[in-house]
Amino acid sequence: MNPIEEQKENELKENVNEEIPQEEVADQTTDNADEPVAEEKAEEAPEAEVADELETKLKEAEEKAVELNDRYLRLSAEFDNYRKRTLKEKTELILNGGEKVLTSILPVLDDMERAMQNMEKATDVKAVQEGVELIYTKFLQTLEQNGVKPIPTEGEALDTDFHEAIALIDAPTEEQKGKILDCVQKGYTLNDKVIRHAKVVIGK
Repeated sequence: MNPIEEQKENELKENVNEEIPQEEVADQTTDNADEPVAEEKAEEAPEAEVADELETKLKEAEEKAVELNDRYLRLSAEFDNYRKRTLKEKTELILNGGEKVLTSILPVLDDMERAMQNMEKATDVKAVQEGVELIYTKFLQTLEQNGVKPIPTEGEALDTDFHEAIALIDAPTEEQKGKILDCVQKGYTLNDKVIRHAKVVIGK
């Protein structure tokens, strides 16, 4: 290599060294080394936030579960008390349901006892009869006040919802055919519900 070429080569090397300073090379190396650390920190931050959020939700869920369990226990206790109270009331109703009716009948019983005492001393049969009729009327009124009413039968057509036919006899007239001619035993309703059918004789 001649001196001129050697000189050109040296100048070229100097120019290359001047274009890329060593400090910049060092900075680039340092920057490249810091990039993975920054990425790791960026990844760790969202994971920490997610963990905190899950922990918060778990705590809220536990509090809600405790609240619902407490509410369930309260409702269960209230229902149990309600069931016991209802059962007690039903038992009392079965045992004492007729108390009102029986109490209203007691005055009629008192009248009957007085009438029986008077019968021993009475000489007027008509007066005794009137007294019994008054007691009977009072008794019917007491029953009616408690919802008990007799089932009509005289001249009525047979209605199997209210009447029970126990016999068929020849009707005296055409109009009486299929109708009630006689009532053997009275029937009664309680608040419009049949508690005893009337036993009747029907014309044919």
